[in-house]
Amino acid sequence: MTRAATDRPNVIIMYADDLGFGDLSCYGATAFETPNIDRLANEGLKFDQGYATAATCTPSRMSLLTGMYPFRNNNARILPGDAPLIIDPDCRTLPKIMKEAGYATGVVGKWHLGIGSGKVDWNQPLPLTPLDVGFGESMIMAATNDRVPCVYVEGNEVVGLDPEDPIEVIYSEENPFPDLPTGRDNPELLKMQWSHGHDNSIVNGVSRIGFMRGGEKALWVDEDMADVFLERTKTFIDDHHEEPFFLYQAFHQPHVPRLPNERFAGKSGLGPRGDVILEMDWMVGETLDHLEKLGILDNTIIIFSSDNGPVLDDGYHDQAEELTGEHRPAGPLRGGKYSLYDGGTHVPFLLRWSGGVEAGQSTSAVVNHVDFLATFAAMNGISLDDGDAPDSLDLRDALFGKSEEGRQEMFLEGTFNTKLLRLGDHVMIPPHKGDIHDQVKKIETGKMDKTQLYDLRVDVSQAKDIAEEQPEKVAELQARLENIFAGSATR
Repeated sequence: MTRAATDRPNVIIMYADDLGFGDLSCYGATAFETPNIDRLANEGLKFDQGYATAATCTPSRMSLLTGMYPFRNNNARILPGDAPLIIDPDCRTLPKIMKEAGYATGVVGKWHLGIGSGKVDWNQPLPLTPLDVGFGESMIMAATNDRVPCVYVEGNEVVGLDPEDPIEVIYSEENPFPDLPTGRDNPELLKMQWSHGHDNSIVNGVSRIGFMRGGEKALWVDEDMADVFLERTKTFIDDHHEEPFFLYQAFHQPHVPRLPNERFAGKSGLGPRGDVILEMDWMVGETLDHLEKLGILDNTIIIFSSDNGPVLDDGYHDQAEELTGEHRPAGPLRGGKYSLYDGGTHVPFLLRWSGGVEAGQSTSAVVNHVDFLATFAAMNGISLDDGDAPDSLDLRDALFGKSEEGRQEMFLEGTFNTKLLRLGDHVMIPPHKGDIHDQVKKIETGKMDKTQLYDLRVDVSQAKDIAEEQPEKVAELQARLENIFAGSATR
């Protein structure tokens, strides 16, 4: 029986990995088309000022699920593949809130928030997984597609593991398994060469970060990953389409290594990076079509966004730089992944809800992923206690296009706990030690030995530093930044 349209809407958060503000045709990209993601914009609301909390993945994902800024969790940084779970199981998370409201909850795709409490034995039932922070079902990769272990984890078990071929995972400087080849010592075995930092164990012809042995039958094939995750997404929807559900659909594209299925290889004209964006667009279309087939598309809130801004060379020679041409992954924004500039956290952000959002609109309201928890709690009549989601705001009016008034301030991060504050249209970047340019990743970090101030209302590309012209504004933002960093709640 099809649920009535008056029932509580399903919620799907589609979360891309390293997708830039300028990487979609609905945001101005002309090098290729993303028709399925564009459909979300055409049938929903496009945000011109949507933000992640950080310019790297783990901190942003932690914020999305917990409603707190990354600085409140000392472990919210780019994690190795064997890191312990960084979300306290006692924390009131977004999936827990949705479960309290009567929703079935699930996560499919990239996790990268840790598993277990220390050294993980991948051959036994795993402790402290997504199941322990509110998800009723889970089919994930533990970390990222460029890190070991290169296996799927469903629930609390590695999928397809042969007990006679146990997995060993070690993160160290030197190869602990000298009998196994590495990208550093055996480049002749690679189908994609590493450029920096990805020269350890070889899986599926690609060298990764970290060392792994065993588990041969459980190893993923990168080119099939989109199909595997999409099929699990459809299964979750099939199993729960007669009840309200919350699904965190965490894409791995366009994170490195970029290895699209052969159906998409060479289709974008921009090399593997463009190809995997098209692959992700197809996944979005397949999900929409599946919802439509079940008669629940119009009663589903679909949010599409990205965990941080774009990067071209992030560890592999895949011609992302050489083939980019006139395509600008960050659009008009300065910086990208890892950067304190706006291109690091200012990301695509779309919301489709036929029952609650007017189609084909755009908004300048400032919104952030950290606000999902308080918004959906309020939408479902659930009260938050002191200490819950301290930085999450109820932005129902802004998120559903009823108001142009969104956030007035945001505490944002670059990488390695570098920080900045946006207040109104002004962005203040305090002094940070380090190079202004990351010569390896070829991105402006935003680090300078002086305070920077920009007015995004008239200078979206942050071309003109006005700190010396407006010392009062700098002092105002510095005081507020120090107050937030001292630990005070912002909700």
